[in-house]
Amino acid sequence: MPDQDRLYVRTPEFARVAERIEYVTTLTSRFNVLPFDDKASRASLLSEIVGERVPDSVTVYPPFYTDHGLGIDFGEHVFVNQGCTFLDQGGIHLGNGVLIGPKTNLISSDHPLSASDRSEFITRSPITIETDAWLGAAVTVLPGVTIGRGAVVGAGAVVTKDVPPNTLVTGPAAFARKAWNE
Repeated sequence: MPDQDRLYVRTPEFARVAERIEYVTTLTSRFNVLPFDDKASRASLLSEIVGERVPDSVTVYPPFYTDHGLGIDFGEHVFVNQGCTFLDQGGIHLGNGVLIGPKTNLISSDHPLSASDRSEFITRSPITIETDAWLGAAVTVLPGVTIGRGAVVGAGAVVTKDVPPNTLVTGPAAFARKAWNE
């Protein structure tokens, strides 16, 4: 993976990211305890979390968790149900009309496979959910995946590869064996 997709742990950049994570965790904690009918305060906090104004047509139900916030890009008419986690350091783009089921995880960062590298850096790769795609309950989308326009991902799926437009995918992730050098 190219260096720009890596964040090394013992660097000033990582220290800044760690500070941002602490700040965003505080904001999401506040977001998650607001009265449900306080939509104005939720919208304001969500905009603070992502670092820009979120479209009025976006709905994010608490609880909601994110580690960085600045990597999330919401299109119009996006709906995010309860209990979702967006680890967005690699970037997460949600197109117009995207529906996200409860307890869904969008994970745009990871650790390397090699045990000797796992504590040295994290890898980051964007997730794109295109216009009118729908992710069912408890879906997990891993780094670098694109869910195509109008695609549907069934509940409980673990998405490790791109999903073509207007396609239905269901079931657990396929297990692939890959050897790597230690």
